[in-house]
Amino acid sequence: MSGTPSPLRPGAGVHQRSRARGDWFLLFGFCAFLFFFGLNYFGLIGADEPRYAQIAREMLARHDWITPVLGGKPWLEKPVLYYWEAMLAYSIFGVSDWAARVPSAMDATLLVIAVYFFLHRFRPDFQLDGALVTASAAGMVGFARAASTDMPLAAALSIALLGWYAWHESGRLAYLAGFYVFVATGTLAKGPVAVFLVALIISLYAVAAGEYRLLWRTLWIPGIVLFCVIALPWYVAVQFRNPEFFRAFILQHNLARFGTDVFHHEQPFWYFGVVTLVALVPWTIIALLAMWENVHAWWTEGRTRFESEDKLSGFLVAWLVVPVIFFSLSRSKLPGYILPAVPAGTLLVAEYVRRHAAEEERLSLMSIVLHSIVAALPIIPALMIQYILLQHRLPRGRASLISSGVALVLAVGIALTLRGGLGFRMLRFVTLVPVVLTVAAVLKIGGATLDETLSARRLARELARVEAGNLPTAVFQVPRETEYSLAFYRDQVIESYDRGEIPPRDHLLITREGFKPETTQLLASRRVSFLGNFRAQHLEYYWVSAPGTLHEH
Repeated sequence: MSGTPSPLRPGAGVHQRSRARGDWFLLFGFCAFLFFFGLNYFGLIGADEPRYAQIAREMLARHDWITPVLGGKPWLEKPVLYYWEAMLAYSIFGVSDWAARVPSAMDATLLVIAVYFFLHRFRPDFQLDGALVTASAAGMVGFARAASTDMPLAAALSIALLGWYAWHESGRLAYLAGFYVFVATGTLAKGPVAVFLVALIISLYAVAAGEYRLLWRTLWIPGIVLFCVIALPWYVAVQFRNPEFFRAFILQHNLARFGTDVFHHEQPFWYFGVVTLVALVPWTIIALLAMWENVHAWWTEGRTRFESEDKLSGFLVAWLVVPVIFFSLSRSKLPGYILPAVPAGTLLVAEYVRRHAAEEERLSLMSIVLHSIVAALPIIPALMIQYILLQHRLPRGRASLISSGVALVLAVGIALTLRGGLGFRMLRFVTLVPVVLTVAAVLKIGGATLDETLSARRLARELARVEAGNLPTAVFQVPRETEYSLAFYRDQVIESYDRGEIPPRDHLLITREGFKPETTQLLASRRVSFLGNFRAQHLEYYWVSAPGTLHEH
């Protein structure tokens, strides 16, 4: 399919405009719900979310758009794109946890819109399916709601690759220019890994297709200049201001992170294969079918596979497997690394559905059953999320029976619908139903529990109620997630007894439940008063006086 529009029949223009309006209504509605709705239902969780949110806040307060700063000190682990986006969000909405998540939600929305336009131009009639499949993948929904650098990289890299393929199929240099713009954006999002990934993906595709000249044609001098103009100024400026940047960022947080387990994120080699399958839920089974079909076709047809419109699927396979293999070789593994591969998987699904719907084929009974189960299964942990967070297990009894019953009804409904005459054309609609229900259940049922068990937002509110003034805060033997989260919610530098940092004046101390701070030699000359506990996270908090006063029991 060349993508050249056919002549319009009388009245077709009105019909197309009406359909386009409907598409945009659905697209923005789903993006608003899946990415933006309930961003404030629970506070920042983990170590990265509050840390990145606080860095952006400190940069905004200092009016510094060059050096990422945490606790008043340069923090050179990541490039600056997310911080710029968060600073802009803070400037518009004010500093808050949900505003810190807006950049990822916006980037995810931009990616979904890019998918829609790409398919509208090159694979018309299934642009809405492809966009909604991409928006509803578990990896997309999860990371679109996280204040992190993962979605900015994934969105920039994915839009860049869509631009490259658009240039490859149409020959228009404007698409190639867009490719270089978004590779540069990805480099500002997470560093040189963006360049390595697109180079490996394009190289694999060129070799598989036997089009080696593609590599040289891609090295377009105006595009390279465009990349340098966008990406290099910040790198030069931050290196000039912080001579340690090259060592800290390139050597330590890129090369050492890839080649060693210095950050203690080691996982087995097959880890990202499993993570990718989970990230593609509820489309995992269809993605596997599409992958198998393309690999089998390439094995039997060879390079002739890349001489038809099916070459897009070949490109998507290269895009999907390269990040999985590349990051599987890394000693340091975190789930977010694989996010750039997810849009390739969802686009493979869209291509698979488009081809088979056009030929009026049907899914096999086994494929329907497996897809229905995978699509409906997430509703079970979503409905029991409170039990999982509080008891760290799936409970037995009525709750499990009800949740399993809901999942069974959904699975049966999906299976019966797909066995009907519409088949592939109903796949998108029936699969989105459990996605919407799952996201709604997690937010409505689990939001408060997530806030209480995984974030320090409620703890910070309790501390604000019991303290007199904005006292300094210290921690002792608590998770680093708690330390970083308190730094954001109290907007303070949190000192740590574990590092020998004991505030010289009156302060609050947060420590693990059951610890008696007045018994330690560190506080031998201070008064210590118990203020309360935060049972959800097994923490206690105390008031500690300045040195020179006797402690009280």
